[in-house]
Amino acid sequence: MATVVSIHSFRGGTGKSNTTANLAAIYCHRGLRVAVIDTDIQSPGIHALFGLRGEDVEASLNDFLWHDRPIEEVAQDVTVAAGTGATGRIHLIPSSMKPGEIARVLREGYDAQRMTEGFRRLVDQLKLDVLLIDTHPGLNEETLLSLVLSDSLLIVMRPDRQDYEGTGITARVAKELQVPKIRIVVNKLPDAFDATAVQARVEEAYGCPVAAILPHSDELMRLASEGIFVARYPEHPLSSLYRQVAASLVEHGG
Repeated sequence: MATVVSIHSFRGGTGKSNTTANLAAIYCHRGLRVAVIDTDIQSPGIHALFGLRGEDVEASLNDFLWHDRPIEEVAQDVTVAAGTGATGRIHLIPSSMKPGEIARVLREGYDAQRMTEGFRRLVDQLKLDVLLIDTHPGLNEETLLSLVLSDSLLIVMRPDRQDYEGTGITARVAKELQVPKIRIVVNKLPDAFDATAVQARVEEAYGCPVAAILPHSDELMRLASEGIFVARYPEHPLSSLYRQVAASLVEHGG
């Protein structure tokens, strides 16, 4: 039985996709079969973290949603991005980088129910252990459907007033939808902040456990989305924190 995890943020720029890619690599190193779906169709980008350029995306989630292509056929094996020693598999279902496809999403939207049917089919066809859903920021119909299907929700936020307010809304909605497990990650914490105090404030405000406080990292900034951090810097303290987050979301071993 696959564990479905939605990784969400109320605003863009929190590091949501980076977090998703790192989780995928960690689970792959645990020997698990993982799929990552980029449901941020309006502004896709997670493919870059797995070493793909926009022109490398020959088949995409858009082909499933609009052109009746089986979703498992648009899944690309990107296990190599997890680095040496990975014993599982990672499949990526990217979204199209073609301007016309993005414009169509903005103009027409898509059938969110078909998206959820695709999630289930993907789990069955690829025999997944973990399905990671990289969501579109904010709250909309497709985000709510993703939450309903999820066993775990990871909310990624920054120590910023707008993020504090938006995270509160997301947490309340997730509780109303009875998501079984809700965790929060505070990302890009400046050195001047007290991590213990921030964690206490967040947990008290939202009534949800904080999986980790991730500090600002110059190494991560220099990597500039040209790879997965835990694969490039496996011994870095930040990589240990990513593994802590991964353990808090998915319980079964591998």
